[in-house]
Amino acid sequence: MVTTHKTISDDLGELSLRQLRDRRRRIARQIPDLQTVIAGSLQDQRRRCGKEGCRCARGELHGPYRYLSLRVGRRTRMLYVPAELADQVSQAVTTSSEVQGALAEISAINVELLERGRLS
Repeated sequence: MVTTHKTISDDLGELSLRQLRDRRRRIARQIPDLQTVIAGSLQDQRRRCGKEGCRCARGELHGPYRYLSLRVGRRTRMLYVPAELADQVSQAVTTSSEVQGALAEISAINVELLERGRLS
């Protein structure tokens, strides 16, 4: 698997080795508890039930219902999120994004260190 590094910060080249290592350490300390991560995205959807005479048959759909969209291989899976878990799942998805951002920045720092011949 090839990871693409987008430019995290143009100023990495201007930092000293010590500053790069300190920044990497600081970012690593800020990574939240990985047990709380859910990699996916939340979507709200409205649904038709299909019953004749129901308000949804006239265009007033049921919902909104919250779903977690997950990539499973090449497919997308939609998982219903009960209302009582919506806040927890939302925070877990946000945590996942924060972790991905931190890992991308640490990786960019490591690439800069590697280019200088000083990975550790």
